Amino acid sequence: MTYVIGVDVGGTFTDAVLDDDSGTVVAAKSPSTPPDYSRGVLDVLGLLAEQIGRTLPEMLADTHHIAHGTTSSLNALVMGNVPPVGFLTTKGHRDSIFIMNVEGRYLGRSPHELQHVLEQDKGHHLLPKRHALEVTERIDRDGTVIVALDEDGARAAIRALLDDGVRAIAISLLWSFRNPAHEQRLRELVAEQDPDVFVALSSEVSPRIREFSRNATTIMSTQIGPGLRDYLTTLEDALRAQGLAGPLLVMQSNGGAVAAAQAPAAAISTVGSVLTGGVVGSVQLGRQLGHRNIISTDVGGTTFLAGLVVDGEPVRDTTTIINHHPVNVPTLRVDAIGSGGGAIAWLDAGGNLRIGPRSAQAVPGPACYGQGGTEPTNTDANLVLGILTERGLLGGRKPLSLELARQAIDTQIAKPLGLSVEEAAAAIHAIQNAQTGDLLRKSVVEAGHDPRGFVLYAFGGAGPAHCARYAAEVGVEEVVVPLGPVASAFSAFGLAASDIVLAAELSDPTVVPFDPQRAERNFAELEQRVRDGLDRQGVSFSAVELHREIDMRYTMQLAEVTAPVPGGPLDTAAVEAAAAAFEERYAALYGAEAGFREAGIQAITFRVRGVGRLPFSPELPATGVADSPDPSDAVVGSRPVCLDAATGYVDTTIYDYRRLRAGHVLTGPAIVEVPTTTVVVPGGTTGTVDRLGNLTLRPTSTVGSPS
Repeated sequence: MTYVIGVDVGGTFTDAVLDDDSGTVVAAKSPSTPPDYSRGVLDVLGLLAEQIGRTLPEMLADTHHIAHGTTSSLNALVMGNVPPVGFLTTKGHRDSIFIMNVEGRYLGRSPHELQHVLEQDKGHHLLPKRHALEVTERIDRDGTVIVALDEDGARAAIRALLDDGVRAIAISLLWSFRNPAHEQRLRELVAEQDPDVFVALSSEVSPRIREFSRNATTIMSTQIGPGLRDYLTTLEDALRAQGLAGPLLVMQSNGGAVAAAQAPAAAISTVGSVLTGGVVGSVQLGRQLGHRNIISTDVGGTTFLAGLVVDGEPVRDTTTIINHHPVNVPTLRVDAIGSGGGAIAWLDAGGNLRIGPRSAQAVPGPACYGQGGTEPTNTDANLVLGILTERGLLGGRKPLSLELARQAIDTQIAKPLGLSVEEAAAAIHAIQNAQTGDLLRKSVVEAGHDPRGFVLYAFGGAGPAHCARYAAEVGVEEVVVPLGPVASAFSAFGLAASDIVLAAELSDPTVVPFDPQRAERNFAELEQRVRDGLDRQGVSFSAVELHREIDMRYTMQLAEVTAPVPGGPLDTAAVEAAAAAFEERYAALYGAEAGFREAGIQAITFRVRGVGRLPFSPELPATGVADSPDPSDAVVGSRPVCLDAATGYVDTTIYDYRRLRAGHVLTGPAIVEVPTTTVVVPGGTTGTVDRLGNLTLRPTSTVGSPS
């Protein structure tokens, strides 16, 4: 028997999914264990082993690989919990990272913030100025050395950083993406003085044009690289000690994994690892269900995440924003807000009720956990509303206290607003649904898509409790709650379904039409780098795929759009086809009349994405079929539940998911209790169990209509 395991380490819970080569899929969920998250990983793996009737060493000995996703890198950057980092750059260019170009005024800011120009600042500096030093050197835009590297001066700068306690150094020189020789020599000079210092080069981490974004990306990768290295080393050592035979892989923002030993060198590529797992899982499940257009939503303990699958492929991006800084990382496009089950309800200075972005996380957790938390959260509100019961989470392993939930909501929300506890809980629930709906409008409608043409997938511990409402907010009429064996561990299922994905890129600005041979040389170099990287993963592949693309823009514009390029020898027709693909995508994003071909088109960055297909990928197995649509055998009782503040508490049928079978049809209002999550079926909604055990929610008027 051979296993593949996906592990999703969140801020509140750690989830895991195991798939074997016979098609069996099992899942487990356990509290995360900050600050040492590796303990939580071992805990949840132990629960998997129990379910399959084996010891942890026996299971790990037969494991082909573990795909691991973690929020630790992203959380460290967002919270500024990073070690001191040094920065070496070309003389005269040190202040680029502090000036932040014009971008520092608008990147990552809400429309409200953009309207208040006088309140904007550039206070999110990545490092103090004393840790940003210059070296004398100059390479021009063609890669020609104009001024040789002053090695004595460089040694002095390196020594100054080391004497100031710096143990990691980011190196980003002007035009190094055209010629990395000086960066590579600086790394050697650092090693001469202290070979244990962590070093990252912009020519390896982010070989793209534009100085500010390249500098920021390299610095942030250096900030999290040592911590990621130490964490993965500790985790892998613990797993090896327990008998893990296969490799430990780490999920990346691009929707694929990389070997743990390779991850710290490009640590910035892992910042969205947990965010993308659910999207990858949605692609995999969509293939089984025949869904090509999917809105992937994940409500975990801390965040609400939304990603898109269009025509069977996840929507990708080439850049993301962290703390108002651009990060050059190929990524699956996932939008996020702090609106998870543990998001804290609070009153602002004007007495307005707000939800998140702060979270109670795993420790101390929501007030109802009884672990010392005193602030009210979404979870506390759901308990007061009857959506959750005091029997609690994790199949009863995490009991909840209604008294503590009511006390937190009463003292901090209800009394200040002059509401009853029940009214305050209903308000928290409604605001959570409204702000998640707002994010979906941004993710779907503002990206140029009609939500009515999509199926919404809802997962995470809290997603199934809210999905019917936030789907209705944007007009989606079909919601799939992935249940079966994965339930709230669906992101971990996506991790287990991921392949190895590596990307290599280089900026070589040129005007269309350009010499096809120039592009061919660029792609040949990139493809070789990708193949070499795949060879270093220590994993056998069933197939290797290489995908070419170019980031293009209209001349004098800033907006770049990625266009696919066919494989094989390139000719003038292939170059023109790529330009036509750019214009088509540009029109889809910005409007049919927004393009301006007369200005000319520029090719900026060439990229190759390599996919190493792993031997087998998990699929959800079929479940038992019901004798009739009547689910009455699964009814375990009823209780008063408030799903709508206007109607108040209504006696609601409660179903035990473990008794449901394919073909069962539920009519709302109803609650479906799953060991690791709770599904809300509002009034006017019908829930149907599909052949894989998932619950599909539709407005009652559309049931029986073609999906």
